[in-house]
Amino acid sequence: MSSEPSTDAPPLRWGILGTGRISESFVPDIRAAGGVVGAVWGRRTETVEAFAAAHGIPRSTTELDALLGDPGIDIVYVATPPATHLELAARALQAGKHVLVEKPMTTSAVDSARLFEIAAVNDRFVMEAMWMKFNPLHLEVARQVRDGVLGIPRYVRGAFGMPFPSGGSRWRADLGGSTVLDQGIYPVTLAEWLLGPVVLITATGAVRDGVDVAAQITLGHLDGGSSQLACSVLEFLDPSASISGTAGWIEIPAMFWAGGVARVHAGSQGALFGDPIPLLRPREGNGYVPMIRSVAAAVTAGTRENPEHDAAATLSTARVLDNIRQQIFANAEQ
Repeated sequence: MSSEPSTDAPPLRWGILGTGRISESFVPDIRAAGGVVGAVWGRRTETVEAFAAAHGIPRSTTELDALLGDPGIDIVYVATPPATHLELAARALQAGKHVLVEKPMTTSAVDSARLFEIAAVNDRFVMEAMWMKFNPLHLEVARQVRDGVLGIPRYVRGAFGMPFPSGGSRWRADLGGSTVLDQGIYPVTLAEWLLGPVVLITATGAVRDGVDVAAQITLGHLDGGSSQLACSVLEFLDPSASISGTAGWIEIPAMFWAGGVARVHAGSQGALFGDPIPLLRPREGNGYVPMIRSVAAAVTAGTRENPEHDAAATLSTARVLDNIRQQIFANAEQ
């Protein structure tokens, strides 16, 4: 399926749920991708009105049903704390809206599966907003791995850690705070994408006030590969990644999940041991444009899952994240 929506189709009209930092970056990328932002919802009148004014959004409301019942909205972007994703996305689907849910889709694989079921019952599109899988750089890395540039892929390394200030939703269990769900999802997604299904999981970490705040993760993959991954809100961890194989490796510098540059150490003695081959794939806008364009194409085509990031991929990663968190909490309780 093409990632470009039909030029004959009218642009998708978006409603935004949530006025946080991610929405600040997402709204301009909707417009850059050819969409229209029609309304925004938030819980506080002054906050949602200020957001609408700052971004030129014609309607703002604190009444969720007002936005979901608006016939001028085709699709909703859910960008609220993770613990609220299931309820808000389910209500949007049941109201007849297509839905893009900020990652993690929900706080568990069971709840994410429920969302896909609700979408199917209501004949609506739903997808987790894993923008990394639409980033031109990562698509090129995945293509080179698939085409055998690295020989047989065997190993992925990746981390995302930095000391986030206390007090935000990342530190609140009731809002779905979790370093594994918020940050660890990126290296886990990368590892599954490039090395295939996970068959072995070993994880340790730390818990504070009911929130996993650090994780060290080893994954074994079906075809014999392995991954070493980490995430934390307590300290800095080198936020780069690499994929290695029997013929070389590719390194993706910080911040690996959002970059436009990689280096290929393969194909020649010079590339292996001297001057790697640069990969340059600049981001569009704030990085969400390719994903938004792909979502628009899928919705316009009548597709209810995006083949570039479908239910199977979302749920596979969600089950891995569930297992990682279960191990961390079990060890923390001993």
